[in-house]
Amino acid sequence: MKYALFVGCLAPVMGRQFELSARKVAEKLGLELIDIEDFACCGFPLRSVDEETALLLATRDLCVAEGKNLDICTICTGCASTLAEAGKELSHDVGLREKVNEKLQKIGRAYKGEVKVKHFVRVLYEDIGLKKIKDQVKNSLEGLKLASHYGCHYLKPSDVFNEFEDPEVPKTLDQLISVLGAETVEYEEKIQCCGGVILDIDDNIALAMAQRKLEHVNAMGADAMVLMCPLCGSMYDRNQRVIERRFNASYGLPVLFYTQILGLALGIDPRELGLDMNRVKTSDLLSKLGF
Repeated sequence: MKYALFVGCLAPVMGRQFELSARKVAEKLGLELIDIEDFACCGFPLRSVDEETALLLATRDLCVAEGKNLDICTICTGCASTLAEAGKELSHDVGLREKVNEKLQKIGRAYKGEVKVKHFVRVLYEDIGLKKIKDQVKNSLEGLKLASHYGCHYLKPSDVFNEFEDPEVPKTLDQLISVLGAETVEYEEKIQCCGGVILDIDDNIALAMAQRKLEHVNAMGADAMVLMCPLCGSMYDRNQRVIERRFNASYGLPVLFYTQILGLALGIDPRELGLDMNRVKTSDLLSKLGF
């Protein structure tokens, strides 16, 4: 099973442990991730100011994967939704595709519409499957209470992902956590945004949004939050101390990417999963698991 790995812009800067752990668990589960040097930005940061340029950037990346006869696997939910939305838009609007291809011809590219885009967690859920993951668990996470955070772009726009997940009542991440032996924790405002997309516009609102979720998760006694987006990871992990100072609170809540807890369950050494890169210390969590 092969995919072109699309790491995007954020993960190498704010979520290196996500990429590292994704590569480790992929290898363990027999998923081959192919690096393609010609990939560039998906275009997401430009969509609100220059939709045409953003679409061109996304389509160019689709062309790159298409030229390698590979579908795309992303580790960023924003990249997944941007690339998938571009592909769907072009497949339904022949005139738009012709217009885009006319411009791409200048760099020797043309999009045919043959590439599928999936987030890494969706690949785990659909292509690897819950049973295979459960069968390969070496270290059960029994005894841990974990709170899942889906974020926005894994769930929406749902029609772009062919209704893969109900955006109002998501379940896949919780199921992927449960097969590792951990207990999933329900909490208030579970499907709310992390606030990351407006951090540079109004950090008071953005940090307040993240603080509310940390408050709800902490109130339920969760051992950690589990997520799958580098921007969400930045808000809850990298900015957690900022939030604590700003709101006079104390959480110390570990925030892990799903690939990190999956790797622990599969028997991969914590250092190989980038646990030392997490801002909020994970030592107590690892102690509960016998590491």
